[in-house]
Amino acid sequence: MAVIDVGDRGVAVTVAEPTPAARMAAVRGLTRALLDARIAGVTDVVPSPGRVTAVYDPLRIAHAEVRRLVEAIAAATPAATDDTPAAAHEIPVCYGGDFGPDLAEVCAAHAVEAERLVELHAAASYEVEALGFLPGFAYLAGLPPALATPRRATPRRLVPAGSVGIGGSQTGAYPFASPGGWNLIGHTPIRLFDAARTIPALLAVGDRVRFVAIDREQHRRLLGPGAADSPRAPCRGGGVTVVKPGLFTTIQDLGRPGHRGSGVPLSGAADPAALRLANRLVGNPEAAAAVEVTLLGPELRFDRDAVVALAGAVFPGVAWGRAVRVAAGETLALGHAVAGCRGVLAIAGGVAVEPVLGSRSTFVPARLGGLCGLPLAAGDVIPIGADGGGPPPSPARQPAPPHAGAATILRTIPGADFAACGDALWAAAHRTSSRSDRMGVRLEGPPLGGDLPDGSLPSVAVLPGTVQLPPDGQPIILLADAQTVGGYPVIGHVIAADLALVAQLRPGDVVRWRPATIDEAHRALREQDAPARATP
Repeated sequence: MAVIDVGDRGVAVTVAEPTPAARMAAVRGLTRALLDARIAGVTDVVPSPGRVTAVYDPLRIAHAEVRRLVEAIAAATPAATDDTPAAAHEIPVCYGGDFGPDLAEVCAAHAVEAERLVELHAAASYEVEALGFLPGFAYLAGLPPALATPRRATPRRLVPAGSVGIGGSQTGAYPFASPGGWNLIGHTPIRLFDAARTIPALLAVGDRVRFVAIDREQHRRLLGPGAADSPRAPCRGGGVTVVKPGLFTTIQDLGRPGHRGSGVPLSGAADPAALRLANRLVGNPEAAAAVEVTLLGPELRFDRDAVVALAGAVFPGVAWGRAVRVAAGETLALGHAVAGCRGVLAIAGGVAVEPVLGSRSTFVPARLGGLCGLPLAAGDVIPIGADGGGPPPSPARQPAPPHAGAATILRTIPGADFAACGDALWAAAHRTSSRSDRMGVRLEGPPLGGDLPDGSLPSVAVLPGTVQLPPDGQPIILLADAQTVGGYPVIGHVIAADLALVAQLRPGDVVRWRPATIDEAHRALREQDAPARATP
């Protein structure tokens, strides 16, 4: 086993057992050992093919300590086989047509007829190597080598839920609609993840899977009227009524750590520093749920007296960085952001929606958390908890609000695949694409690379701040709603202290890169956290 760093918030153990079965056993055993150790400051343990990643909070545990503990646990964990019988699943798939828009292209790449490709794909026996990318998304090993196909050069912005695809040497099905770069060959009507179930994910690591080819009529019957997402349920509570929702307004807290191993993203505020600051200004715990607004803010009518504070992006409708009293019956219209992209509006008492998997954060692709798991809509009523009797004095020092103008410099730790672009990264300048969202900031500019892998890399754990490089050479900086594992080359990791800068990038903003070390990253995070904890 070898231990490597994953940016400034992860430590990964790679295993090199001689057979796939032995590697799988080693990954399962090490995952259990790390979870059982309950290391203070380790927030997630993420298994992936041939690797287990421990995600940690640098403000709670030192880098040297987490490395020491992970190395000790890895050295003491035998690569024993798991005697637990594997569950077996048969997943129906309707191949081709509009369900499999890439089937013909995959057939052409391998010089096989569609019928033969379907036969090969459905005849194989697969094993779940990891859950990631999305809640319940299973990475399946066992794809016949004759069907291995590199991921698409440019990921699709939206892949329909239930799509079955091939990515490199792996295959799997998308539980939810999401961006994705796999080659789509079919569709399953089976629901792969349902938060209402006792065990939300249908598949688990180590399970066995076979695909069964079905026709369109069978697909229609199996899909059934209850398989599609239910209509938006009325979301009612008490406190604040949404008059106009703005561009993309959601409920967010600091996210739901502890579930990455099941493919559930961290989510939470894209700018965590802004959430902490806004909450402190109104007297809330720093992790309380608040309203995140994007570029065009909402209009909110307050049904009772309240105290609010805005941090992150600057909006003209409310003062930035200080507590403001709002009278019952008053409407607050935030307007268009004048600097930055995402603002956080904290309300004394916090947003009191029911937590899902330990968090109130909204993750729209899986409809988890927030109000119905969706962006706020006109007529929604945001429930607010009882406040603490008014805000405390403002912190003595506050971070400055974002501003427009010069290029944003992002301090970046080289990633495992940094050699794919090398020092060209430090000389490059990119612009933020309008196709960016909470999953990731897409960049546009001269393509990086020239020595890129062929798209068949095994999927590994990724974090907010991870910089991926698809085959088109245009970097993607992952954000709060990013997948938990991914297979594109990782050329770097934007340090945690600079995630606030990434969250505030607007379409067309210029990004430049500067190399950073782990020690520098952790110092910067402590310095970022210290002013908000200072007292006047």
